[in-house]
Amino acid sequence: MTAEDTLKPYLQSCQKRVEQALEKWLPARNIQPTTLHEAMRYSTLNGGKRVRPVLVYAAGQALNVPPETLDGPACAVELMHAYSLVHDDLPAMDNDDLRRGKPTCHKAYGEATAILTGDALQTLAFKVLCLASTLDCTAETRLEMIETLVLASGSRGMAGGQAMDLDAVGRQIDLTQLENMHIHKTGALIRASVKLAMLAAPTADKNQIRNLDHYAKCIGLAFQVQDDILDIEGNTEALGKTQGKDQAQDKSTYPSLMGLEAAREMAQHLHHEALRSLDSLDVQADPLRWLADYIVRRSH
Repeated sequence: MTAEDTLKPYLQSCQKRVEQALEKWLPARNIQPTTLHEAMRYSTLNGGKRVRPVLVYAAGQALNVPPETLDGPACAVELMHAYSLVHDDLPAMDNDDLRRGKPTCHKAYGEATAILTGDALQTLAFKVLCLASTLDCTAETRLEMIETLVLASGSRGMAGGQAMDLDAVGRQIDLTQLENMHIHKTGALIRASVKLAMLAAPTADKNQIRNLDHYAKCIGLAFQVQDDILDIEGNTEALGKTQGKDQAQDKSTYPSLMGLEAAREMAQHLHHEALRSLDSLDVQADPLRWLADYIVRRSH
C-alpha cells in the first residue's frame, strides 16, 4: 500500500470539509461583480490536493484541537494559496496555461480579471480569520494568526520568494540561494499552516511547537524538491500543469544544480527528518506522518 493509499480517506475527509467551508465564504456567482466572483470560485473550487488545509487539520489533530475550530484557518490558508497560484500563472510571472488540468485563471477570464481575482482571494483570507465563528480563541490569538499569514504571504514569505524566483531566471544560483528562495516561496505557507493549528492549541508545549515547526520546515522544502523532480519525470496530464516548464524557462532547480539522484536523496533525507520530529507524538499525529510520506512519493 502506498503513502497516498494510506492517506487517501483522511485526505478526502479534510478536502470535503474545507471545500464545504470555502463554499460558504466565497461570494455566489450571481452577486455583483459576477465575473470576478465566478473567477474566484473557478480558481479555488477547482480540485487540487489541499495539502495546506490538510496540514492545518492534521497538526490540529495531533494537538487535540477539534476540526471545527480549524475550519477558518484551513480556509484562510487555502484562499491565500489559491491567490498565489492565480498570480504565479500570469504572463508576467510563470506564464502558464494549465493549472490543475484546467485553463489558468487568466486564460479563462483574462489577465485583468485574474489580477483582481488574486487580490480578492487574498483579502478574503484575512476576513475569514477575523470573522470565523467556529474559531474558538481570543482576539489576541486571532491577531497572531493574521500576523502569521501576513508574514507567510508577503515580502518575507511567498511574494518575496516569487521575486527571488523571477530574479533568478536565466542566471545560475547556488544551492544556498535556491533553498532560501523556496523556504520563502513554498515553505513559508506550509509552515504557516502548521503554526495556525498550533495557535489554536493553547495547551501545546514548547517542545511540541519546536518539533512541529521543524516538521513543517522539512516537508515544505521536500515538497519543492519533489516538484522539481516531477518537472523532469512527470507528464502534463498527471501533473495538471505544463511539464518541463522549469527547464524551458532556464530556471535553477535541485536536479539541475545537484543532479536527479542527489535530489531524490535530499527529498528522502528531509522526509526522515520530518518523521523524526514527530517521535514524541502519539498515533494522533499519524496523518502528519502519512502526509510526509505522500509529499516525497507523489506523482503530481
